[in-house]
Amino acid sequence: MANLFSVDEALTRILAGVTPLAHEMILLENVLGRILAQDIIAPVHVPPFANSSMDGYAVIASDIAGAGRENPVSLPVSMDIPAGKPLQAALRPGTVARIMTGAVVPDGADAVVPVEDTDTQWDTTSPEIPSEVAFFVSIQPGANIRPIGEDIQKGMNLLQAGMVLRPQEIGVLASLGLAEIPVVRRPKVAILSSGDELVAPGEPLQPGQIRDSNSYAIAALVETYGGVPVRIPTARDTIEDVRRRFHEALSHQPDVILSSAGVSVGAFDVVRTVMNELGEVNFWRVNIRPGKPLAFGHVAGIPFLGLPGNPVSAMVTFDGFVRPLLQKLGGRPDDTDTAAAILGESVRTDGRRTYFRVKLLQEDGRLVAYTTGTQSSGALSSMVLADGLLIVPENTTYSPAGSELQVRLLRRMSNW
Repeated sequence: MANLFSVDEALTRILAGVTPLAHEMILLENVLGRILAQDIIAPVHVPPFANSSMDGYAVIASDIAGAGRENPVSLPVSMDIPAGKPLQAALRPGTVARIMTGAVVPDGADAVVPVEDTDTQWDTTSPEIPSEVAFFVSIQPGANIRPIGEDIQKGMNLLQAGMVLRPQEIGVLASLGLAEIPVVRRPKVAILSSGDELVAPGEPLQPGQIRDSNSYAIAALVETYGGVPVRIPTARDTIEDVRRRFHEALSHQPDVILSSAGVSVGAFDVVRTVMNELGEVNFWRVNIRPGKPLAFGHVAGIPFLGLPGNPVSAMVTFDGFVRPLLQKLGGRPDDTDTAAAILGESVRTDGRRTYFRVKLLQEDGRLVAYTTGTQSSGALSSMVLADGLLIVPENTTYSPAGSELQVRLLRRMSNW
């Protein structure tokens, strides 16, 4: 369509020149879900010493060679080694040491025999140790011993920059003794809505007014994709109030500014006027449905995106344009999740790239998409019903039932 940017061209322009934010050091207990900013080179071996993987007896394997149930080998106990205590001496040949799981294996010992393969029982209530133990098995050197660095070798490039830190990575970082971790700073996003008709939840509605749902949904989306949302009070439809709210947004030193509404061609759309005062606007309309009135520019050098006012349009354009921007700023991998689906019904469009809200069902081993009903850009409940957004490419006005198209998944596949 004339005078419209393609979705791909618009996204390319938005992401041009964007680089991940600087890193910050935060406490280990706060890094879940954060993006690692630097490679982690293991500063130590894990474990740092050879230790027992069993409650039992540290032995010299050759001392109990040939032991069995019918011909046990008995040896005196010369040491007791609890976990967490330093060693006092090496194991003397011809003797054994009682040892706890995780305790240091003494020099000289080369295996650990589990307590159940001896004639003793583990008595955690008594400090006394047996004077002699009979062994019912022979054992190979190295058995039931975790060697130094079995898990992690010092100097290993263990975790790479750009990783999303999950519980398992956090456990590894803790095992290395790292209390503060370098992570990419989360992008701060100032969010403002504009419109005389908008009323916050909890406030009384007057005739002609509607609830401000967009700023809440957008703030939740920002947080979902790793950003820190800062909601700015709703701007009235005057240049003075919009200007005041933009200055308030700038006072928070955001990395991105988002607005909702005020970017179409209506008589009260004053956001463009203020944008031209404070910065620049690069484009205003994109070949997408829902969501054609989309603005991108910079306010005082900070990226600005003006999303449509209709709530579905705002969410769809957020997913297509804001989400990739936040992911790039935050150093996050692209998590776009798509799947091929068969149309369960025919659909028509006006030639723009169109995103239909659809339910997904498994039928005869194939994923089949059905629209959620009304596709009005004001019907926010259709996003609640939707498993995904069916993507009809540009310049396609009719897609018959049975066509295979891509779906941007909004729920995990395991739900179907």
